[in-house]
Amino acid sequence: MKIPFPKKNCFQLLFNLKVPAAGFKSTVKDGFILQSISNDVYQNLAVEDWIHDHMNLEGKPVLFLWRNSPSVVIGRHQNPWQECNLNLMREEGIKLARRRSGGGTVYHDMGNINLTFFSTKKKYDRMENLKLVVRALNAVQPQLDVQATKRFDLLLDGQFKISGTASKIGRITAYHHCTLLCSTNRTVLSSLLTSPYQGIRSNATASIPSLVKNLLEKDPTLTCEVMMNAIASEYATYHHIDKHIHLINPTDETLFPGINNKAKELQTWEWIYGKTPKFSINTSFNVVYEQSYLEIKVFIDIKNGRIEICKIEAPDHWLPQEICDKLNSSFIGSKFCPIETTLLKTCLKDDELHSKWNILCEKIKGIM
Repeated sequence: MKIPFPKKNCFQLLFNLKVPAAGFKSTVKDGFILQSISNDVYQNLAVEDWIHDHMNLEGKPVLFLWRNSPSVVIGRHQNPWQECNLNLMREEGIKLARRRSGGGTVYHDMGNINLTFFSTKKKYDRMENLKLVVRALNAVQPQLDVQATKRFDLLLDGQFKISGTASKIGRITAYHHCTLLCSTNRTVLSSLLTSPYQGIRSNATASIPSLVKNLLEKDPTLTCEVMMNAIASEYATYHHIDKHIHLINPTDETLFPGINNKAKELQTWEWIYGKTPKFSINTSFNVVYEQSYLEIKVFIDIKNGRIEICKIEAPDHWLPQEICDKLNSSFIGSKFCPIETTLLKTCLKDDELHSKWNILCEKIKGIM
């Protein structure tokens, strides 16, 4: 159901923010600029979904500004095992999110700005949005060399990526969102967006690695706050609307009915991992045996995030075939995740075989 701007929801939105009646009418007439007070990636992605699903954007474009605490966001059709270091993310408590738009994987922290341009499908224009951002950058620093590319990235000095793009186009509405690196931790970005997993075969959309740089490294005045205000001002000028930024709470059900359910869905294992396109792993690892190493081969097919086929091949003299077969069967149907996978137990009475079973279980979990 599309909710026109002048209805109760948006009256509440601007009334609660103490916007004068005259200003409200002017703002509602042409569109407005929103900024989230939350730094939670799931809540902010839910705002995108809610606006896309419920708002009537005909003649009323919306710009949504948001920042997140450290998190990795993958595209709708991507494979997280292929795109990022999941083990390191678990150790550091970094959130993983799957958005509803396509495109590649990005790292978010408070040094990165996210910009979402909402419009009708007919008015959707990524290049025009990026040109707007470039104008805002040049308004703050005229000497800045920033160009939009054919891939809809923004390059600084012709080589450093400072912004990546993704989009979702619906039947009537559309949105284009992009990042803007101001003062992101590039060391963390690099380590989290480097996958350590070997032997993955997948048709999922793969990210294209790029050299990146922060705007703050070029000019210390280009902070997130300065850039958000500059972009809001340029957006308001371009669309002939009030440049006031309206702060919103993305958990407020009185403003966005049903939004918390959207945020909860984005946090589920079934959405984040279960929506991964089918893939396989063909890899191997070594185990110590009598002062030497033995190679263990592993073949796994994963569908909907769960193990569909598992073949672990170990030398018979190290582990009997029937034990390998039992281990293979134990993994079938389990989530391909070291935390959520079915706890593997065995009644092997032989302590040595039991130890080898546990070694293999831990090795397999290590590639998840």
